[in-house]
Amino acid sequence: MTSTITAWRRGARTLKAAIAGIGLAAIAAGSAAAADVTLRLHHFFPPTSPVHVHYFSDWKKRVEEQSQGRIEVKIYPAMQLGGTPPALFDQARSGQADIIWTVMGYTPDRFPEAEVFDLPFLPRSAEITSQAAHDFAMRHLTERFAGVKVIAAHVHSPGLIHTRDRAVRTPEDMQGLKLRGPSRLINSFIQALGAEPVGMPVPQTPEALSRGVIDGTVLPLEAIGALRLQELLHKHSFFAGDNALYTTMMLVAMNETRYTSLPDDLKAVIDANSGIKEARAIGRVMDQADAPVLEAVSASASNEVIRLTPEETARFRAVGDEVAKAWVARMAERGIDGEALLAEARDLVAKYAAQP
Repeated sequence: MTSTITAWRRGARTLKAAIAGIGLAAIAAGSAAAADVTLRLHHFFPPTSPVHVHYFSDWKKRVEEQSQGRIEVKIYPAMQLGGTPPALFDQARSGQADIIWTVMGYTPDRFPEAEVFDLPFLPRSAEITSQAAHDFAMRHLTERFAGVKVIAAHVHSPGLIHTRDRAVRTPEDMQGLKLRGPSRLINSFIQALGAEPVGMPVPQTPEALSRGVIDGTVLPLEAIGALRLQELLHKHSFFAGDNALYTTMMLVAMNETRYTSLPDDLKAVIDANSGIKEARAIGRVMDQADAPVLEAVSASASNEVIRLTPEETARFRAVGDEVAKAWVARMAERGIDGEALLAEARDLVAKYAAQP
């Protein structure tokens, strides 16, 4: 009898523990599924790219932790939700995606004031220039951003000229080259140097090079590494001085209706992970991603790093000055004071360059 009671008690304890375990599992499952909001973040770069790995993955983690799991962020790289990179801004406005990352220059004339950051030899590092770009955008582009909440306006790291076979050391070396360009203004610069610009979003570059559609491209080193283009492009031209050849303004933005539908405490989480500090963080990631690519191409027997002299850089800059003058005149035709915008952009770059 005693052994029967003991066995019964043991069984009761086992059953109680099992029930408790089931209860804890249910609580854990409930916590895992407790997100009140799921945000789809859509962008055009591969999942191995530095911005995806070192910025967006971190942004996702911060938002989820600060919301105590009530917001879940699902990231869709490489246009996994469909469409093309130029369509990303409209995907955010329409709600096809909740958050997007895109290049403003992919839709020419839609953000005319932002083009000032595409002008040759305006930028410095991505970290410096991204702060200037965000500051500028919040002053001059808010009407252009109707329908979205800006998380960060920023720029990529310094753009360079990369070619398959021909080394570019002088403006004359550009003659006849077919180069992929990212935006209307940089394409104008390429054309002014005697090359043929071929406009296309950056993900199309590897195929265009493989098929011989283009002879090279202008891109930051970070993108060269992300797309493994150092296997197709073997000459990499760097310019003398503090100011880089070019950059372009980029945008991380959220569907405005989706943002306004959030309760105030979850809006505060998004707000805490938006703004100029985010622009600076993306820029820093892109700058840091340049270093290992430069090391790799410098060590590669099939790649050549070309550093232009100050004298030849000045000749490229003179062409860039003409492109800037033409842009100012074009803005004047639209009733926009391009000269004032250019002066302000340069001042902002200098301002953030002087800060620690």
